[in-house]
Amino acid sequence: MNNPLLEMQGLPAFSAITPEMVEPAVDRLLQENRQIIEALLNNQTGYSWENLIEPLEVAEDRLNRTWSPVSHMNAVVNNDELRAAYNACLPKLSEYATEIGQNNRLCEAYKQVANQAEGLDRAQQKLLENGLLEFRLSGVDLASDEQQRFKEINRELSQLTTKFEENLLDATNAWSRLISDPAALAGLPDSALALAKQTARQHDRDGWLLTLEFPSYLPVMTYADDRDLRQEVYEAFTTRASDQGPHTGQWDNTAVMERILVLRHEQARLLGFTNYAERSLARKMARSTDEVMLFLTDLAERSHPQAERELEELRVFAETEYGMTDLQAWDIGYYSEKLRQHRHNISQEELKPYFPEPRVVSGMFAVVERLYGTRINEVNGVDTWHPDVRFFEIRDADRHLRGQFYLDLYARPKKRGGAWMDECASRFFSYAVDQIPVAYLTCNFSPPVDGKPALFTHNEVETLFHEFGHGLHHLLTKVDYPAVAGINGVAWDAVELPSQFMENWCWEKEALALVSGHVDSGEPIPDELYQRMLAAKNFQSAMQMVRQLEFSLFDFRIHGEFDPARGGRIYDILEEVRRQVSVLEPPAWNRFAHGFSHIFAGGYAAGYYSYKWAEVLSADAFSLFEEKGVFDPNAGQAFLREILEQGGSRDAMDLFVAFRGREPEIGPLLRHSGIAG
Repeated sequence: MNNPLLEMQGLPAFSAITPEMVEPAVDRLLQENRQIIEALLNNQTGYSWENLIEPLEVAEDRLNRTWSPVSHMNAVVNNDELRAAYNACLPKLSEYATEIGQNNRLCEAYKQVANQAEGLDRAQQKLLENGLLEFRLSGVDLASDEQQRFKEINRELSQLTTKFEENLLDATNAWSRLISDPAALAGLPDSALALAKQTARQHDRDGWLLTLEFPSYLPVMTYADDRDLRQEVYEAFTTRASDQGPHTGQWDNTAVMERILVLRHEQARLLGFTNYAERSLARKMARSTDEVMLFLTDLAERSHPQAERELEELRVFAETEYGMTDLQAWDIGYYSEKLRQHRHNISQEELKPYFPEPRVVSGMFAVVERLYGTRINEVNGVDTWHPDVRFFEIRDADRHLRGQFYLDLYARPKKRGGAWMDECASRFFSYAVDQIPVAYLTCNFSPPVDGKPALFTHNEVETLFHEFGHGLHHLLTKVDYPAVAGINGVAWDAVELPSQFMENWCWEKEALALVSGHVDSGEPIPDELYQRMLAAKNFQSAMQMVRQLEFSLFDFRIHGEFDPARGGRIYDILEEVRRQVSVLEPPAWNRFAHGFSHIFAGGYAAGYYSYKWAEVLSADAFSLFEEKGVFDPNAGQAFLREILEQGGSRDAMDLFVAFRGREPEIGPLLRHSGIAG
């Protein structure tokens, strides 16, 4: 059988990849890689970059390029057959990765090459330094029985995190609500009604179909006048994959979460760490768990009084204007939107006509072109996984091809929620490989309705800029080795710097002129509307800050305070954190943690604080552009040269200092957030 997964030259042949091809391709590549490693270790008396590290990088890159489209399709066009094939490979890949990490001969060979550092460039040295840390974190120094246990834990964790994500996806897809009487949807804007109508048609139903996909969920929580409907949708969303709600006990993540925490703790202890939070910091900028907790609690203390005032203002407004005396979690978004309109006369819905998809995407590219001198062009005729997907190439000022990317913007069934950037291929230039980086950029925005262009909220524009920031980090790297190119090898609490940095341009008038234009007339956002946008920018910013701090503290504490004798205490700790930093108590049946895929299925375990940590970096980095001009060419080239092009080839703090001339300061973040320092 012709297997395109074994012929990964160029771009993946998505339309030709079938589930039955996956396992044979992975089996074959794992076998070949094991043979390559054995041959490299056996045939050399003295190891070097050329005869050991580079051939290993080539073999690893081939495996990664084969697995990438499989993993991606499992997230964006999920079906039972593909899921089964994907799951069948997870333990094999986990076992292989642990086997490599625990290969003592390979570790000693790495040390031998690292000792010849004077002949290596800085990126090569960093790759070896990271590699030696990975050996330690994989248990290379453990006794054989401990290594075996470590391997078993890795395999089970791989399966559990995938199960968590599957449960959440299945629970999300399982709930819907058909509305036959439009009066029940009073308050919803036309765009939300049109989407609900289109969703019903796609399911061969008459009426308006609500789902738990975000483009459906958010408008209900923000605009629906029917309080009972808001409560019903809120309950369905916040109890997904749990022991509560409309699908009680189905796809329940309770045991999965508990087991994940048990195994992470055991693994951290095997490696000599006190807990998993400590182990998590081995690859991060933060130097200790105390430093992280001090950072988060300091931000909470600065933000909490203002958040309490904001909530009290909302309570008074809801009671005075609407007679609402019992404000609940499903009321917050609704009355907050009423207050925003009352105070600033602005809503996300009013802005949507100014952000049609064609203008936003081309305008975002224009912003990047002005900052970095790049050129971005669409390429037609590329094989993709769905008709909505588009493909682009990015060239530098000298017209050299630097990278390519897929853009998948819209929510649909069988697609994982959220927004993310992932790698299709990494930059790799060597004697055997000549490869530019390729990225997947994935969002879940409201799709086009009735043949008209999709209209984005300003929040969605920010999300798109955020993910494209990650994409630029991956695509514009000048590092030639995949393990430290682009986002690879970057400290996890610094990896959000380029993404959050890009969001700033969504608020600058000069940039908005490029990314906005009325869907009918093409007219730019009127100055009067722009001023209202700016006035409302930090509306309830402290409430939003403490919410993010709640997530961060909860994540760090459940991993840092885990005690096998007491279990995960997931909701006990969440309650304690909420008493410390939150201003609104959700209902007892809220099961937020059961859907917190960032920490239970993503890469953010004991690392969710990274968003706030990196926001300090990004706000401070942007303050240079505030000083010099938002399209200052020297500042743009400096960020390109010192941050984006360097990837993970140097420590994140060194790169920041090279760009900014000093270590980061918290002042710009507090100022941007409208929170008194």
